[in-house]
Amino acid sequence: MTVVINMRDGLDERGIRIAARFILEGKLVAFPTETVYGLGADALNENAVRRIFEAKGRPADNPLIVHIAEFDDLKKLAREVPREAKLLAERFWPGPLTMVLPKREEVPYVTTGGLDTVAVRMPAHPIALALIKASTPIAAPSANISGKPSPTLAEHVIDDFYGRIECIIDGGETKIGVESTVIDLSSERPTLLRPGGLPLEEIEKVIGEVEIHPAVRGKLVDVARSPGMKYKHYSPSAQVIVVEGKRENVRRKIAELVDEYRAKGFRVGVMATEEYDSDEFFHLGKTEEEVARNLFRALRELDKRGVDVIIAEGIEERGLGFAVMNRLRKAAGYRIVWA
Repeated sequence: MTVVINMRDGLDERGIRIAARFILEGKLVAFPTETVYGLGADALNENAVRRIFEAKGRPADNPLIVHIAEFDDLKKLAREVPREAKLLAERFWPGPLTMVLPKREEVPYVTTGGLDTVAVRMPAHPIALALIKASTPIAAPSANISGKPSPTLAEHVIDDFYGRIECIIDGGETKIGVESTVIDLSSERPTLLRPGGLPLEEIEKVIGEVEIHPAVRGKLVDVARSPGMKYKHYSPSAQVIVVEGKRENVRRKIAELVDEYRAKGFRVGVMATEEYDSDEFFHLGKTEEEVARNLFRALRELDKRGVDVIIAEGIEERGLGFAVMNRLRKAAGYRIVWA
């Protein structure tokens, strides 16, 4: 049985104590953060962390992010905390930034995907922070079946995990809608491993130029130094096609593709910033913030409506648009139509 704790109207101390007890007993708790919902376990309990991988069907070499509530907790997890990490934490924590650092011996290799580094962040969500403070540092990937779109509502978590984990905290819709930005600070040059909820431009204002790992642009890698680098991610059951190019050309190409697939007998869904004549339509919003917030919800919703093909409008790669396009291209398996 899964206990669902309703905190849509705000923090519930009794509910936090119940969820924290589950964590300390080595059980699994799904909880909201400002980015997406996480599937959490005690980061220092090997058996508990293994249950995350089993529940999600997640490959063992795909590292997890450890969530903390105080900066001092970082020193318990990381062997070294360079100057850049201190500057970024001071500026952006709590917030959607994950930093990869050399790990201490106390951090199990199961948590780090077998790596000598650990990915750490401090979430900017009152429920997440309260849960961590009441328990321990929590290892938590997104609370979805591995490879599927990340959850931005408790209903998404319930769809994937009800009856399979001990507890789900319902904190309503997440604010940002895409996962955290991951920066590797374990080597000489700061490197972006995954674009996310904190735009790269903001990070570079604090620590200068950041190298972009080739995996961000779709290059295959043998070793995943961060979540989101190596394996199939964010994909609904329907086939996803991303249309990119100049706005007027994109609009024309999407309309053509809708007609083409419908003529073949497929049910077609479109997710875009303006409406299209299709079997199903999901309006992503107008701003990059709205598009990011609605991205995974759109993929899940169109899947539920029974479409065979989802045609997604590409947006400009600036600010949160960089993370949006990274997720869309991965969801599509890099099936991209240039208009």
